[in-house]
Amino acid sequence: MKPRKKYGDLNMVGKKIEALRNEKKIKQKDFISKMQTMGCDINPTSYSKLEGQVRIATDKEIYVAAKILGVSVNELFED
Repeated sequence: MKPRKKYGDLNMVGKKIEALRNEKKIKQKDFISKMQTMGCDINPTSYSKLEGQVRIATDKEIYVAAKILGVSVNELFED
């Protein structure tokens, strides 16, 4: 997947989720599958928009992403 050139400003966590996911070498499609398994009804386009900060992230998506990444929710909000 090509690197993202620009980010939006509709959520505060997308960029951090993307960075941590890449750091842990989790493919986007595998991350989406894990989110779906944990009860988040999210599709690839919607997830990509979340990472790109061009849509609002729900509390459930933030919570599940933190669980998958093994970090606290607060860590997703840190710069």
